[in-house]
Amino acid sequence: MAGRLILAIISTILEEAAIVVVVLWGLPQLDIEIPLWAMVVIMVIWAAYSIFTFQMGTRALKRGRIVGLPDMIGTEGIVISALSPEGLVRIKSELWVAKSAGAEIEPGVEVTVVEQERLKVVVRESGAAESRNGTG
Repeated sequence: MAGRLILAIISTILEEAAIVVVVLWGLPQLDIEIPLWAMVVIMVIWAAYSIFTFQMGTRALKRGRIVGLPDMIGTEGIVISALSPEGLVRIKSELWVAKSAGAEIEPGVEVTVVEQERLKVVVRESGAAESRNGTG
């Protein structure tokens, strides 16, 4: 992360230098004069923006891997709307469109993801529910 910080500082200094060149040399060529206080305000705003984007980028890089569909197989969830054969399930506090791998599944039943079909998960009732129904 130290390398990113050094690169961010160098790039911000270069950006600030570009602003100075434009304000002090480029704009006067076009008969546009910007007072010194305005240039300072522009540079402070740009520095604040650079710090903000650096912090947001650092947070994004530190964030853990986002779980995707391939990682969902074997994950358990709860049926939110009846799967007959499609409905909604809540898995890790997210709603997913799901399809029942077998019979209709009622809301509130725990399910396990068994496969994926594009952006849908295919689910079966979890082991405890299967044992109660005599299917497991």
